[in-house]
Amino acid sequence: MLHRLVYPAVTSAARTWPDRGGDWIDPDDDLARACAFFDLPVDADEIAAAAATVAVLVGVCGFTVALAWARFVGTMAGTLSGLFAVGVAVAVGWIGYSGLRLAPVVAAAVARTRAVADATTVVSAIALSLRLTPVPERAVRFAATSGTSQLHRSLAAHADRAALTGAVDAGLSAFAAEWHEWFPALDRSVSLLLAAADAEEGRDRTRLLDRAVAAVEGDLRHRAASFAGDLRAPVTGLYAFGVLLPLALVGTLPAAVAAGVSIPAWGFATTYVLVLPAALAVAAGRLLLRRPVALPAPRIDATHPAVPDRRALALLAGATAAVAGWFVAPVVVSGWASPVLAVGVGVGTGAWVHLHPRREVRRTVEERDRGLSDALTLVGRRVADGEAVERALPAVAASLTGPTANAFTEASRRQSALGVPVAVALAGDGAPFAPERGAGGRAAGAVIGITAAATEGRPAGDALVAHADRLDALAAAERAGRRELAAVTGTLRDTAALFGPLVGGATVALAARLDRLGGFDGVESAGGGAVAGEAAGLSASLVGPVVGVYVLTLAATLTALATGLERGLDPTVVGYRVGIALVTASGAFVVGHVAVAMLVG
Repeated sequence: MLHRLVYPAVTSAARTWPDRGGDWIDPDDDLARACAFFDLPVDADEIAAAAATVAVLVGVCGFTVALAWARFVGTMAGTLSGLFAVGVAVAVGWIGYSGLRLAPVVAAAVARTRAVADATTVVSAIALSLRLTPVPERAVRFAATSGTSQLHRSLAAHADRAALTGAVDAGLSAFAAEWHEWFPALDRSVSLLLAAADAEEGRDRTRLLDRAVAAVEGDLRHRAASFAGDLRAPVTGLYAFGVLLPLALVGTLPAAVAAGVSIPAWGFATTYVLVLPAALAVAAGRLLLRRPVALPAPRIDATHPAVPDRRALALLAGATAAVAGWFVAPVVVSGWASPVLAVGVGVGTGAWVHLHPRREVRRTVEERDRGLSDALTLVGRRVADGEAVERALPAVAASLTGPTANAFTEASRRQSALGVPVAVALAGDGAPFAPERGAGGRAAGAVIGITAAATEGRPAGDALVAHADRLDALAAAERAGRRELAAVTGTLRDTAALFGPLVGGATVALAARLDRLGGFDGVESAGGGAVAGEAAGLSASLVGPVVGVYVLTLAATLTALATGLERGLDPTVVGYRVGIALVTASGAFVVGHVAVAMLVG
């Protein structure tokens, strides 16, 4: 999803400005590999040159806007305004250059992480085929056609090249070498697979195949466990410097102004509206890029047949909530809180209404996938006893309950009514395990196993049972990893939706004393006119909206981070939880302000 959004913009910029920048542009190896990974129509040199051109353009624009603002809107002197404009130009130019240059690298890193998550599915499919027929060419073709991920496409490409060159390993060694840097365990797994293909039929081959799959599964489990253990320190730092310290500094504003410390209003607003949220987003992004994926999760979007189109209802609900928040804010807080409350409850309510049906469908898909291991075991035992898969499917569906039973019942009906193969009945267009209906991860592995059993018959029964055990073990490892992350992600979610906004509202109420320092309440400040003027620039009418924007940004960013760390960046789950967090954060911000305002008078 990310690379589909990124590389059209990158290639367009590279084609527009292909020869700018000169010899001082030196693209790094990561950019070159990202271009090769996505097979972009432009190379790393063109992208780096285009990034330099973009940096110059946005830098000039930033300089012009900043200089005009400093001269005609702000209160800066001539020299200071020039230095300020130069600083802004350098900053936005560097951001533009780094953003365009790093976009393919980041997109490639995300794509590789998701591709590595399919390693178990690919290796399991190869092992399943070799268990039945020890022919590497056949096993590789079977695995390559069992999915559409980057890893499957890479395997298919190596298989095609091996067919042309006559390689005896069907391209498996070259496939492992390509992915060695990002998944070294694939080397060992491929070696065991090739050894199993040459081994005698029986216990030796079975043991080698089991070890080949275990090598991949063990590495993925180790990555997940290591990530959970290494996460506490950076998350603690993010919590301290991204939440506690910025909000605590807001509470010190009255004392700082009373002591005569000069705090420019534009500097305060820029820091809390732009600098801190940007730094928080970058830190969160770096943590998410380090997250390993043990099992790819199903994606639910608008193409799912069970998802209704609720865009109009979501817009109406969001607009209604925003209007209500706008008029309620002056009653309970002050007029400055109207835009904060309107944006928070409006956007949050709209996101919740829009994504709630998708979230319910995703829960159904997750419940369906949880029952797949049991279903595969039952199908495998029936096939091992000599029963055809076509007859085993309705029998297994009758012995199960819930979404898994419903999916197998639907597949059985499609197979008998349409006379299509089992694979089409399970994962064809409109089938219960079709891509648009949340197929992926365990579902893809289950379809692979049942398809092999339908083709091979009785010999595939025991292999299907073993396949079910592997899927169950990997799912258990995924659940264990989520439990280890729960303590960290739970703190992030609570901070984002409740504690952070409460503290933010309280600090704004404390900072409201700046109004009295500036004489807004008819009381002259003991510090004289300089303090009064500075306080007027940092009145509650400015501090409140600025901190409110920061609190809402904090709620969205930390919730997205916590959800992404725990469950991956699924747009449905992330958007749903962010919507709830925005509504909760808006309410907590108001409650914190009202409570402290009552205490301090």
